Amino acid sequence: MGIANSITYFRIALLTAAIATLPQALSAAEVKHLNPAIEKLAAGKPIIGLQTGSMTADNARAMARADADYVYVDMEHTPMDMAALHQFAAGMVDKATALRKGNAQPNVALFARFAPYGREGAQWIAKQALDGGLMGVIFNGIDTPAQASLAVQNMRYPQKKTSKYQKPVGLRGSGPAAALWAWGISAKEYEARADVWPLNPDGDLLAIMMIESTEGLKNIDAITAVPGVGAIFLGAAGDLHQSLGVEVDAPEVEQARQTILKACIKNNVACGLSETTAAGITRRLAEGWKMIRTTEVAIAQWKASQPK
Repeated sequence: MGIANSITYFRIALLTAAIATLPQALSAAEVKHLNPAIEKLAAGKPIIGLQTGSMTADNARAMARADADYVYVDMEHTPMDMAALHQFAAGMVDKATALRKGNAQPNVALFARFAPYGREGAQWIAKQALDGGLMGVIFNGIDTPAQASLAVQNMRYPQKKTSKYQKPVGLRGSGPAAALWAWGISAKEYEARADVWPLNPDGDLLAIMMIESTEGLKNIDAITAVPGVGAIFLGAAGDLHQSLGVEVDAPEVEQARQTILKACIKNNVACGLSETTAAGITRRLAEGWKMIRTTEVAIAQWKASQPK
């Protein structure tokens, strides 16, 4: 065998050995939560994220490396294109990040918001979304604890007899082929991880309820107390101020924000809202809000304003 061939075979042997040890390396560096947003919330830290309406491959790659904890695709007021959403989730798979971290946790969690309101009970939405690889679902127009409970049920698989977390009873059917690809794990591990946090402390799915009406505001204490609700998001800039019958900057809107925040803190649920400035982010975090939706510019300005 010539020297060149010997070197080639030696390189192949080294590559084969590296590939063979990669799963062990990844396993050794495993994290408790594959959902980076839940990892932060579980540690008592806030999550700051972005909204997008573009589901192009270029935007998927950009969002995967955005300086944010989560991004949510808004399909409430745009066409509900599940095929595009599944492709967007696959496009956010970032192998370089996984190799650098040594585990399958992405830097940015993917959520989405859909058109049906809580009162419509569109149970298929969560199943289709989660099977594509999402790590959270934002449910519009949740007005009652019964609607919140149904939303949670739609995100959960029926539990094994040995599970400590039987209720709310899971209704989600099994078929997560695309989710396995997006999450980068086996079917067995996905089944173990695909449950709602904090109801299941090991869960990697976030059930987010949007409060957008006076009825939802009236029932906020009961909604935040529903097992499996992971976050509340306030839709004050749109529907809630209209439901209150006032302008978006009216005192009643801020009073509603504080009422919702108080209920979230009481029931240990992350509370979210939109802020577009660094000063606004600082103010809301100081008040106790744990989920901020903003812009990339505001995130950069806010981080630059923090003490070194």
